[in-house]
Amino acid sequence: MANMSPEKVKMNELDPKMRAKCFEEVATGYTAAQALEESQRCLNCKNKPCMQGCPVNVRIPEFIEKIREEDFLGAYEIIKSTSNLPAVCGRVCPQENQCEKYCVRGIKGEPVGIGRLERFAADYFMEHGKKEEKEIKKNGIKVAICGSGPAGLTCAGDLAAAGFDVTVFEALHTPGGVLMYGIPQFRLPKEIVQKEIDSLRDMGVEIKTNYVIGKSELVDELFEDGFKAIFIGTGAGLPRFMGIDGEMLCGVYSANELLTRINLMKGYKFPDYDTPVNIGKHVCVVGGGNVAMDAARSSLRMGAEKVSIVYRRSMDEMPARREEVHHAIEEGIEFNVLTNPVEIIDNGEGAVGGLKCIKMELGEPDASGRRRPIPVEGSEFTIDADTVVMALGQSPNPLIKNTTEGLEINKRGCIVVNEDGLSSKANVYAGGDVVTGAATVILAMGAGKTAAKAIIDSLKA
Repeated sequence: MANMSPEKVKMNELDPKMRAKCFEEVATGYTAAQALEESQRCLNCKNKPCMQGCPVNVRIPEFIEKIREEDFLGAYEIIKSTSNLPAVCGRVCPQENQCEKYCVRGIKGEPVGIGRLERFAADYFMEHGKKEEKEIKKNGIKVAICGSGPAGLTCAGDLAAAGFDVTVFEALHTPGGVLMYGIPQFRLPKEIVQKEIDSLRDMGVEIKTNYVIGKSELVDELFEDGFKAIFIGTGAGLPRFMGIDGEMLCGVYSANELLTRINLMKGYKFPDYDTPVNIGKHVCVVGGGNVAMDAARSSLRMGAEKVSIVYRRSMDEMPARREEVHHAIEEGIEFNVLTNPVEIIDNGEGAVGGLKCIKMELGEPDASGRRRPIPVEGSEFTIDADTVVMALGQSPNPLIKNTTEGLEINKRGCIVVNEDGLSSKANVYAGGDVVTGAATVILAMGAGKTAAKAIIDSLKA
């Protein structure tokens, strides 16, 4: 029987007061009964509008139908046929701007909880499913993947399944890229990411860590080693700053550094792990995206007494997912909108003593389509702070472009590629944030799939 409720089945969450003091996962996921109830909201539309919003072409109505039939493992197999990281995507994809945006049920109510159902199917498989040993016929062709984030892992998985000998080169000591160092444990448990990575190793993918392409070895040297194609998926890990006075003071972090210390280096387990993270009593996070929410909510969990978001536009223009903003508000994080920093104040000892800001008002839309913030003359004020986190976006690291001849780069420092992910250098492909600038996990995965298909077609021709 169809479920015609205009609202999604609510997903269980930890109490805000409890979760603000720990790194346990906030949303605890659907039970089988909840997943079954939500699956019955799907109309199984003939033209499948939801699929047009999925960069990796998950067969959404089909996997939901399997859940409705209580064939939960079958649902997972359908998702896995096109998505290499189902448990990850079910948690961190902005479904509201992708598949769920096109759901017919969203016209007069809430769309079907596609992301929640995807997560349920993936988690069910991890608990109840069995790994199947699939024999892969190897073709002996070597392909190198630079970077083990979502783009690189997806490309590696598709190539390995097609029989290629795939080696992934990762600069850090743990594979996973932004999935490991950027997204907090309470949104994406690292154990989930590790299981997805282990499944690639089971397919024969070799992963070399502590290996910096551009330093340990150059792109051109990989060809000399016998690799026939190279995929660059090194992401956008170079943080941006405002260029205001005081950014060199002690107590100023980029969100990238803060989250890496807390997540990848397990700073939240100090002193069990020797990675102290000095969080002050009052943390100001500058920015309004998902990374800003992650930095703010992580700071709260690391012991800050007060955490403030400082964002130069209004709540309506804030690019972070509504769910993340909602969770941050529930946890007690303060929002200073229409506010822009102009100086980080020195406390007299070379450390942060406050954040001087100015009020803003919104003018005409800029190139992004959002209304341009304009300073309000004479509205300066100071926010008490002893830690400031800059969450203003990232750019691609220039190392590869500076060490690779013939690689076209645009003015934002991103690698230029064609529709197949092929760069200006023969047999060198790229995708994800290194091409688009900081974007979403699922878009990076889509780019990895596109490049993998092009590599397969090219090398098998």
